[in-house]
Amino acid sequence: MKQGRSERVVVTAIAWALGLLWVLPLLYAIWTATHPPQYLARLDLFAPLTLENFVRVWNAAPFDRYFVNTFMLIAFVVICQFVICTLAAYAFAVFPFRGSEALFMLVLIQMMVMPEVLLVRNYATISRMGLLDTIPAIALPYLASAFGIFLFRQAFKSVPKELDEAARMEGAGPLQVLWRVYVPLARPTYLAYGLVMVAYHWNNFLWPLVVTNSASTRPVTVGLQVFSTVEQGIDWPTVTAATLLSVAPLLVAFLIFQRQFVQSFMRAGIR
Repeated sequence: MKQGRSERVVVTAIAWALGLLWVLPLLYAIWTATHPPQYLARLDLFAPLTLENFVRVWNAAPFDRYFVNTFMLIAFVVICQFVICTLAAYAFAVFPFRGSEALFMLVLIQMMVMPEVLLVRNYATISRMGLLDTIPAIALPYLASAFGIFLFRQAFKSVPKELDEAARMEGAGPLQVLWRVYVPLARPTYLAYGLVMVAYHWNNFLWPLVVTNSASTRPVTVGLQVFSTVEQGIDWPTVTAATLLSVAPLLVAFLIFQRQFVQSFMRAGIR
């Protein structure tokens, strides 16, 4: 009993230490962004708080436009991925055909190809299509996902066949069965996948940087990089304020939905 208790104490102490190590940069960013520049490297509990850095950031760059572009991009990508990956996974899981397993293996090979490998080829394709410096140009390479197809296929294969057969006996067509049987039962998987994709495309940087040239199409990650690139040095209070603005929506969403986030991944993993 004493040995088990001591082990739990050690594990708890290590977990707290790792948690503190993870949160220290965030705490420093909050301190720097909410205090005058003279307190950048000085810890003074009685230092005056200020929101001037956030006001200066918001007025110095079109962050409102950056946020709108990011929301539009994420909504477009996630909705298209849900539709395309759902239909592909439904075909692989419910309508097997000769060579379907080999075709599914070819789809999974995409997961081993890093997006950066196709950067030049994708840029040439988008350029020939005349879509450079547009939100669809950012979204097109991500409209289908091998990971999403794999995840939804595994969720659909866990659905009892009796429910499928009962729906078909009631006269439901293939799409009705998909919408009324498979999709509701795979809801935790959809939630888990959607949360991952929102976080990924919110933080995606390299491809949007390559295909965007104006503030009217830049997402918030590229806008933050352009804002923080100055020739006369870096103003850390404004940079940290801009960084907090860019990560705040994701951070607030995670704090609000962290229980659903963890539960959805647990259910998706069990299936």
